[in-house]
Amino acid sequence: MARRFLAALALLSALGAGSPALAQEVYRCPGNLYTDALSAKEAAAKGCKTLEGAPVTVVQSPRRSAAPAAASAGRNEARVEPTEQRSRDAESRRILEAELAKEEQALAQLQKDYNNGEPERRGDERNFQKYLDRVAEMKAAIERKQADIAALKREIAKLGGSAS
Repeated sequence: MARRFLAALALLSALGAGSPALAQEVYRCPGNLYTDALSAKEAAAKGCKTLEGAPVTVVQSPRRSAAPAAASAGRNEARVEPTEQRSRDAESRRILEAELAKEEQALAQLQKDYNNGEPERRGDERNFQKYLDRVAEMKAAIERKQADIAALKREIAKLGGSAS
């Protein structure tokens, strides 16, 4: 590719840019569109103007590689046997259910400490605002735990089982 470009560049410089055989009209059309694919008559009809002595830059698009074909071939090799997939699903379910139990236990402890919005005041909370801030943080933590538990239950349901 680079060799062809260099050969074409050498040919252009040897023949000279002003050579009539290589003269190419470049037009600037309304909408800032530059083209050399129009005849003089078409360019005039569209309101395009000829660019005199303007350097022409050709940008080639990158070639598409065969990577997508190779990737699809690799997917077939990466298939998992149904028995192995079932064991993976069972392991995922076991992990999710253990995590769910742990989160439910943590939620129960948070709710116990929260005491329906009236947790016990600590000694460092002489300022009532500190107490209110801690209560708000506890409430937010309970809401996050509930959202986490709901997400775990959804994931378990996706695996085709029931969540407790």
